[in-house]
Amino acid sequence: MSSSASICSTKYCNAGWSEVLMSMSPYGFANLGIAFGLGLSVVGAAWGIWLTGSSLVGAAVKAPRIRSKNLISVIFCEATAIYGVIMAIILANKVKKPVDLEDIYYLSDDWDFPGFYFSGHGMFSAGLSVGLTNVASGISVGIAGSSCAIADAQDPSLFVKILIVEIFASALGIFGIIVGIIQSNSCNMPISILSEN
Repeated sequence: MSSSASICSTKYCNAGWSEVLMSMSPYGFANLGIAFGLGLSVVGAAWGIWLTGSSLVGAAVKAPRIRSKNLISVIFCEATAIYGVIMAIILANKVKKPVDLEDIYYLSDDWDFPGFYFSGHGMFSAGLSVGLTNVASGISVGIAGSSCAIADAQDPSLFVKILIVEIFASALGIFGIIVGIIQSNSCNMPISILSEN
């Protein structure tokens, strides 16, 4: 095959990933941000529950008394998924359909394109920030919860001490959703030509 045959020469050909990403609609970026924020938060929660749950069940064989009070670790892990749901609701309420342009497929030249792209990329980054923070939070809560269950099975006085560490690990998810809310505050999709927001 000649080298000229492998190069796409039509107007629908993308030169690379940078052109694909630059050609993507702000609605696509906003919805990807919602999906990543929610999806990664659920992955973080599931990973944390897997880590803490397996240790909890294993340690409960030696000390059945730890089963009920160590469920707090599973609740902390589940909170990371709830943070993702909250952020997804906030971001989904910011995605608006243009009202003046219902019967056409292309936006006019006097449309606020910089604001449109700023909002889409801002929502993408807010969702990604929350999702990745909640993955880290879920894993750290899971590891701390696993240690809490094993330590509690050995010595009941260690439960409260390790629970403090677990609370701080769970705070990472709260920090993530605060950062996501701050990032998304300035993201208001323009809905009409004359609109400033």
